[in-house]
Amino acid sequence: MARADRKAAAAESAKTGVMTHRQIMFVLFGLMAGMFLSALDQSVVGTAMRTIADDLNGLSAQAWVTTAYLITSTIATPIYGKLGDIFGRRYLFITAISIFIVGSVISGFANSMYELAAFRAIQGIGAGGLFALALTILADIVPPRERAKYQGMFLAVFGTSSVLGPLIGGLFAGVDNIFGITGWRWIFLMNLPIGLIALFLVLSFLHIPHHEAKSKVIDWWGVVTIIIGVVPILIVAEQGREWGWTSFNSLASYATGVVGIISFILIERRMGDDALLPLSLFKS
Repeated sequence: MARADRKAAAAESAKTGVMTHRQIMFVLFGLMAGMFLSALDQSVVGTAMRTIADDLNGLSAQAWVTTAYLITSTIATPIYGKLGDIFGRRYLFITAISIFIVGSVISGFANSMYELAAFRAIQGIGAGGLFALALTILADIVPPRERAKYQGMFLAVFGTSSVLGPLIGGLFAGVDNIFGITGWRWIFLMNLPIGLIALFLVLSFLHIPHHEAKSKVIDWWGVVTIIIGVVPILIVAEQGREWGWTSFNSLASYATGVVGIISFILIERRMGDDALLPLSLFKS
């Protein structure tokens, strides 16, 4: 009987777009769990990196494990925002958390540092959506007068996860094995239960109508130029110490990044409201 009532309530909210307070709270817990994982994985690897590199015999490639996640999550964030307007934020959040879970599991079973970097890049693709879509979905389901309170909670979750990341990473790195699996691998595998809970909550309780966007134009040139602008800058930020900040590789990265950023701004100005990141957002 209770299950039938829940299904009826879900069907009604999906039809009308009106969610009960209970549904909203469950959705917020799911969104905050996703944001927690997204922020946690930015910092959790740092304190375990030496242990991971020693185990996978890849000390020279350790920087790419962090850089790969940072690059893909940074690029994916604005793309999810645009695609969410076109295809619906619920669908995109489900896609993002699913990609993040898959990336976490395969990262946990990586056999080399380059494999781990590639799998972390997949993780980052999902993480970009977990952060970007959480705040926009919050605005969809919470009245304006209450948003500040919940935004504060989201920011607290983000800050807490950033602090806990190094502690959790060091804790797992210091354990030889858990249930027969090397300790550091649980840095990634622990995301599975939390991610599945977040996915379940969103699937079960987030029911908002999708309003067709006025324009379904996807700013692909904006995507290309933001990649050209952001990737070299992030790479030199990680590799600059090894390369030398004034080396040819670093200077080439700076130049490529500047060209990409300038091109991105020009394209966004031309695209207007269809831009990946409309410049009107920065006008008073």
